[in-house]
Amino acid sequence: MLFFAMAMAIAQQPGRDVHAPISITNVTDEWPGWAQVFETLTLRAGFNTTTVIVGTTLLGLAAGVIGVFALLRKRSLMTDALSHATLPGIGLAFLAATALGVDGRSLPVLLLGATVTGVLGVVCIQAILRLTRLGEDAAIGIVLSVFFGAGIVTLSYIQANAAAGAAGLNHFIYGQTAAMSVRDAALMGGIAAAAILATLLFLKEFSLVCFNDAFARVDGWPVSLIDLVMMALVVLVTVAGLQAVGLLLVVAMLIVPPVSARFWTERLWLLVVVAALIGALSGYLGSAVSALLPRKPAGSVIVLTSGVVFVISLVFAPTRGVVALSWRRLRMRFRIAGDHLVEAAFEQHGREGNGGTLTEAQLARLAKLRGWSAWFRVALRWMLRRQGDIERAGTTLRLTEHGRARGARVARNHALWEQYLVTYADIAPSHVDWSVDQVEHVLSEPLIAELERALRRRGVVIAAAIGGGNA
Repeated sequence: MLFFAMAMAIAQQPGRDVHAPISITNVTDEWPGWAQVFETLTLRAGFNTTTVIVGTTLLGLAAGVIGVFALLRKRSLMTDALSHATLPGIGLAFLAATALGVDGRSLPVLLLGATVTGVLGVVCIQAILRLTRLGEDAAIGIVLSVFFGAGIVTLSYIQANAAAGAAGLNHFIYGQTAAMSVRDAALMGGIAAAAILATLLFLKEFSLVCFNDAFARVDGWPVSLIDLVMMALVVLVTVAGLQAVGLLLVVAMLIVPPVSARFWTERLWLLVVVAALIGALSGYLGSAVSALLPRKPAGSVIVLTSGVVFVISLVFAPTRGVVALSWRRLRMRFRIAGDHLVEAAFEQHGREGNGGTLTEAQLARLAKLRGWSAWFRVALRWMLRRQGDIERAGTTLRLTEHGRARGARVARNHALWEQYLVTYADIAPSHVDWSVDQVEHVLSEPLIAELERALRRRGVVIAAAIGGGNA
């Protein structure tokens, strides 16, 4: 009744909209001004804010560097199991420290416990893989769920039975970036330096094991030891990121920046550099946004920032991005369709001597055979006219000199590959047309010369110019 009376009193205040939602606590964010944004981005928004931004930037840098090798070694899910396996270690370390009279909430103590159970989780996964017939995904799922469940039970026991000093341990699940101290930021810097130094010292060994571990083992390299060093670095970064983004999100810092960087480059050293920059940028911008909007948790914002970078890389990367890939596929489709059209017109010229002319009816039949839509046919005709392969002659389309040369080349490639399959692969002539139709557009000049030499050795000669038939 008291709460109802208070709500009615608030609702009846003068000038208040009675239909507006009532909230005791204001949970809205105020948008910062440009001056505040500039001060935050230039590390002048206060000592605590600067410490958090620097610490998370260094964590993102280290995670990006080490995550590359976890990705290439196909150990990304292993980092997920490792992060979940740290939770029982945090609870057990608190209980052990409290029993020994030590501060149970000491960060080094908690991180030591997290490291022990994290390594134990990885060892359990390896033991399951070696001693059973289970696959890696099943082993990771078992260890991840069991260790995380044990951690939840441990934290529940601590909250029910321990003293008030246990408050805040659950923040390791989701992270508590705002509580980062200068010592924590220095720890992040040390880990980032160790990750960069290890990468510089063992780049050759890491790349050899990641790309061809069988060759490395045969060649005498200590593959198990190199794997151990890589996993030790992963453990180091994972444990360090527990306070910043939490055990549920630290795996994203190890996976998302390297995956994003993979869209931009094919070279390993550049992949490491780009992943480090994306990780550092995610930590920097994520913590800065969280500082400008205090009600948004920093760990989640950091991961969302890296997710935005991933989406940008996925869509707009110049070689592997969706836009570039779609554009290349569209260009290839138009090129192949153009080859089909000029080849059909050239063969028509060979049969009828009409200069390579296609009527609208013939073009419609060709479009139906090839599955071209109306808009695609219009765009194809425009593209071929722009390239100078066809020209309009009344209501028909006619090949230009350039178009006839292109049609002759495509028809000759068709005949070469067809004769090669019939002669060397013992395929019946009635069964080679579909295969030839897929290959004739991608034959290079050296391959064409090799086909000619091979057929010439069998006494098969394809004429330099074909008028709708094979020589």
